[in-house]
Amino acid sequence: MTRATTFAVLGLALVLVVGAVSTVFALSGRSETAAAASAPPATVERVAKGLNRITLSAEAARRIDVQTAPATAENGSTVIPYAAVLYDPDGRTWTYTSSKPLVFIRKNITVDRIEADRAILTKGLAPGTAVVTVGADELWGVEYGGIEED
Repeated sequence: MTRATTFAVLGLALVLVVGAVSTVFALSGRSETAAAASAPPATVERVAKGLNRITLSAEAARRIDVQTAPATAENGSTVIPYAAVLYDPDGRTWTYTSSKPLVFIRKNITVDRIEADRAILTKGLAPGTAVVTVGADELWGVEYGGIEED
């Protein structure tokens, strides 16, 4: 084998190896992207009769832009932002709580009164509990299957 032939064979082998490695990286990137695209934006698990735990993917949380605030104590009552209060069709009051990032549970609350942008509660939450102030309607839709995206 001549020196030119040896270099040609080595060059061809190098091209084949680089092409194979590139293909493997490209395919692995596609499978990760496909897996992320096929992962559900949220999971809903029953935790008690009539109550569910909603866990959002990071992407779903960015899209919904969920924001929370802590419940506070004032004169023996628990106070939450009025934006955190939801009403069901029967007039009962609820809020979504979050004990860890991306995880939410709807909690029944009893509102004593509304003062400006605050709800004073008589029952349902302890001070310090994180309540959802933005995105609660979307969580309700996820919990009850009311949201479908194309």
